[in-house]
Amino acid sequence: MELERIVLVVFLTLIIHLVDTLSLAARISGVKTKKLALAGSVFNIIVLISRTSNMIQAPLLGSIVEIALKKHDLAGLAAVFRWVLLGATGGTLLGAFLIPTFINYFVIALNKLDEVGSVPKLIIVTLRQRKTQVIKENIRGVPLNSVKNLAREQMPYKILLLNLLITGIYTTGVLSAMYAGVLNPEFRLTASQLSGIINGFATIVLVLLVDPYSAMVTDRVLSGALPMASLNRLVLALLVSKFFGTLLSQVILIPAARVILYFTRLII
Repeated sequence: MELERIVLVVFLTLIIHLVDTLSLAARISGVKTKKLALAGSVFNIIVLISRTSNMIQAPLLGSIVEIALKKHDLAGLAAVFRWVLLGATGGTLLGAFLIPTFINYFVIALNKLDEVGSVPKLIIVTLRQRKTQVIKENIRGVPLNSVKNLAREQMPYKILLLNLLITGIYTTGVLSAMYAGVLNPEFRLTASQLSGIINGFATIVLVLLVDPYSAMVTDRVLSGALPMASLNRLVLALLVSKFFGTLLSQVILIPAARVILYFTRLII
């Protein structure tokens, strides 16, 4: 398998998970500026980068599977998939480190958008007024003390555990389905379709349990019922659980593929 193709897939996976991680920062920025709806709308522009990466990544992954099938290189494919999952972990970790800086930049962008009135004008103004000093002043490091003190805080551990499991399942869902298809090429089309069911189940749990709790805390902070520190702690805790969720995906990659293959045979 071509090294360049594999590196590109890993890089695109990193970008997808980086953007997904930064979505937590957009929520904090929205609360800080009291422009939560606007923050979500502007962040959707950044999400386009993730969607584009996903569109390119999917066929490249498919081609890697086809090459592995032709060469009967099951072990090689598993190794590639583990590198892809490592890209997901790397993207999450990079996003976590960038969040403090991203929050500052995003707050500036939201306030500036109020002045100029549209996203195209905001982009033009930003390109015209590149100020190195402003960029440097708003770079922030990760608050390590907050990470150390997180274990002492009272946190919604059930929600965090669910987020960890959902992340693990969602991260490996497509890859496990592809690997199941390689384990039994006869059923690979059916196996690949099962990834949608698995990821759909994870999304349902996320939408029904994790997101509402996060939204509730956000609204309470926005209304002043809770301090900003509560939202910061929750975002930090979600980041930690998301990070460990990407590591969990390494553990369940092959077992999940075998489970998918089992259900594929039941269907057929």
